[in-house]
Amino acid sequence: MEKLKVGILGATGMVGQRFIALLDNHPWFEVTTLAASARSAGKTYEEALGGRWKIDVPCPERIKRMVVRNVSEVEEVAGEVDLVFSAVDMTKEEIRAIEEAYARTETPVISNNSAHRWTPDVPMIMPEVNPEHLDILPTQMKRLGTTRGFIVVKPNCSIQCYTPMIHALMKYEPTKCVVSTYQAISGAGKTFKDWPEMIDNLIPYIGGEEEKSEKEPLKIWGKITGNEIVPAKSPIISAQCYRVPVKDGHTASVFVSFKKKPSKEEILEAWASFRGLPQELELPHAPKQFIHYFEGDDRPQAHLDRDLEGGMAVSAGRLREDTIFDYKFAGLSHNTLRGAAGGGVLSAELLYATGRISKK
Repeated sequence: MEKLKVGILGATGMVGQRFIALLDNHPWFEVTTLAASARSAGKTYEEALGGRWKIDVPCPERIKRMVVRNVSEVEEVAGEVDLVFSAVDMTKEEIRAIEEAYARTETPVISNNSAHRWTPDVPMIMPEVNPEHLDILPTQMKRLGTTRGFIVVKPNCSIQCYTPMIHALMKYEPTKCVVSTYQAISGAGKTFKDWPEMIDNLIPYIGGEEEKSEKEPLKIWGKITGNEIVPAKSPIISAQCYRVPVKDGHTASVFVSFKKKPSKEEILEAWASFRGLPQELELPHAPKQFIHYFEGDDRPQAHLDRDLEGGMAVSAGRLREDTIFDYKFAGLSHNTLRGAAGGGVLSAELLYATGRISKK
């Protein structure tokens, strides 16, 4: 099988690095083009990095030797690839413009950025949860004037550690939810080497994160109505977000109430049996068991459990009844794998398996 040619926009950043690692030896996709800012363009990838490879797997040797292109040279970069993954570091206005420019070259864009998450006809995909939102792509392509170019975004990395667990319980009609997330420093694109101030520290604020945590799940649970995805009105979510001295892995403390209160056994069964379209299609990066539950009182732990099923599964623990809400539990997801690049790769696999992307 001839693989699809893939470009990575913003290839030198931490999420771009994750895309490179995840796509190495992929059965369907091959990274053929790397693009970044003008200051990196013309250098080999290794030169452009300047020793800033931040993740814990080695950079593939063939990637080190690739010459980085200027991400702003849209026609030239798009002409070399069948699709692109976007992890560019620009203002939201610049990101919206450049991602639409790539899409208008008939190049599908799978974006890790937040800029298009609230564009009404851009699906924000958590592949196991709302694959039906991909049905709005013909509407988006009509607006863009394209026949195969479009934009699909993935949601904020932190909502992966609680949204899947709540989604699996939708038949019990969750009404309200309070979430506190404890987010790893890699969520800010940092390591302890370049952010030593986070050692022995906790910051009770992450700019913009609480609004994303409260609103993005509602778009994911929304419905396509006419030319837009209309967000759901419930459950109402209240969020508080902390930056904590953890390398990788976002943890959530979750309190939730239901219109139809399930038993603890019903919740555990719903989590254990939950399967989405990626599992049914056996996509390359789909975890076999999406939601893992730990019985021990001290789990899940970021250090022990973030890498479950290649970092693509999510986990829960400490489920118990609450004195104010119906239940409370802990959740965990790997923020740069399931939450960022891995979620983007899984979305691309879903698009490919359902015939929405192909060779140009």
